[in-house]
Amino acid sequence: MNAGTGTGPLVVLVGPPGAGKTTVGLLLAERFAVAFRDTDADIEKTAGKPIPDIFVDDGEPHFRALEHQAVADALVGHDGVLALGGGAVMDPATRALLAAHKVAFLDVELADAVRRVGLDAPRPLLVGNPRARWRELMAQRRPLYEEVATVVVATAGRTPEQVADELAAVLAAAATAGPASAHDEPEDQER
Repeated sequence: MNAGTGTGPLVVLVGPPGAGKTTVGLLLAERFAVAFRDTDADIEKTAGKPIPDIFVDDGEPHFRALEHQAVADALVGHDGVLALGGGAVMDPATRALLAAHKVAFLDVELADAVRRVGLDAPRPLLVGNPRARWRELMAQRRPLYEEVATVVVATAGRTPEQVADELAAVLAAAATAGPASAHDEPEDQER
């Protein structure tokens, strides 16, 4: 594992709203005794306002520029567990940056996402019919989550602890296997 080596995060968590990135990320960080960081929190700190306000006041392109910079900074400046906002993978430059890192896609079904976060929370891209919008976003983003992922963890019907257990086991196995086994799935070795 690269925790504490300055080579980047132990693992980067990606997935849609409600996947459990923050909850699972905090559990993993505790288990590996490393820090947890969320790029959405970094963006809010930089902008001095909540993400929904950034969308309204400054527009999505401005938000995406802040997001790309937050991800780029965190990938070189953080060696713990890193969670990215759900749309970060939409940026090709961000996906390119992720290619050198251990990335876990927390795959969640709509019913679980609704139960976890409620789709009435202030989420700028889910305005209108949140369930239909969530499905549309997942249709667009799923291939990108899968593209950047070195491991995919299904979260359906599982507790955050169970998801964290699986990820911890994958990370521990990768650490003992060494760099040659950094990717868990054969198709990921094409990167």
